[in-house]
Amino acid sequence: MPKLTLSFISAFNERVQPLMDGAVQAEGLELIPTYSHPAETFWRQLKFQEFEIAEMSMSSYLIARSQGSDMIALPVFPSRRFFHTEISYHVDSGVKEAGDLVGKRIGVAEYQQTAALWTRGILEHDFGVSQYKVHWHMERSEELSHGGATGFTPPPGISFHQIPADKSLASMLVDHELDAAAVAGPWARAASVIDRSSRIPGSGDWSKVKPLFPDRIAEGARFFQKYSFIPVNHAYIIRGDIHRKYPWVAFNLYTGFVKAKALAAEKLAERIPSALFFGREYLAMTREIFGDDPFPYGLKANRRMLETLISYSYEQGLTPKKMKAEELFAESTIEL
Repeated sequence: MPKLTLSFISAFNERVQPLMDGAVQAEGLELIPTYSHPAETFWRQLKFQEFEIAEMSMSSYLIARSQGSDMIALPVFPSRRFFHTEISYHVDSGVKEAGDLVGKRIGVAEYQQTAALWTRGILEHDFGVSQYKVHWHMERSEELSHGGATGFTPPPGISFHQIPADKSLASMLVDHELDAAAVAGPWARAASVIDRSSRIPGSGDWSKVKPLFPDRIAEGARFFQKYSFIPVNHAYIIRGDIHRKYPWVAFNLYTGFVKAKALAAEKLAERIPSALFFGREYLAMTREIFGDDPFPYGLKANRRMLETLISYSYEQGLTPKKMKAEELFAESTIEL
């Protein structure tokens, strides 16, 4: 019996790569991979639904599903970070710690993105910084934003500003036109190139830009000890027409993702770059703090994380109701 051929778009991720390069097979499926930066992927999929399987922003997925978008997710979360620890501040802002951000100007790449959703929720619930008592500045243009595809408008009561086209998060932070901004994430530079290639880098003194959490490991450990999860960024979705026509795809694809992650974990130690002289020690420390599997898949293992994310999305006015986790994922994967 011939395999079902499906288009599949994703950024490179070592836990997903074995599925994309064919080292691991999802039974009955032939996946045709396209590699793409997440910012571009989500915009393309939300606006045009051109791929049958796609990496997807969790925040944008919640918004899109609340609006009736025809897609279903798999409980596969290969991308996780402590997003709030990626904030930097300008020393002239008077900020010394997270609680000092009240009343300040904070820059984010995009207001509705998952990183900003987690950052606002954690700042509010863990550090007392109300989303309504800061001034939010968004970098990404409406034309290329996820919000442009979902019809985003700032929630009532939010102080929201669009960063001018000739400026960026980085330039405004170093020039102290922002007090703080999320400029330390792994996608920050690439996203800036995609969205703002013409922007100037700023003329200020970068020695005045400091990380809000100087010890990111300690803050990550604090958060994990309190909540028992690492915040997720993305999941994978199946386009609705494919899911209805081939309902077996969801389970087989989920199983393929699980096998790919297991293969990546098995080979992780031997793939640590040789230039990281203490790479194995850092790997051991990661496992000591977060356990042997910091990237659990499945609804059961991620229920608390998902309920927190859903609650944050509702609290922040991005979704009109608190959805149930079960309604967001393919039925065949709910018990996994």
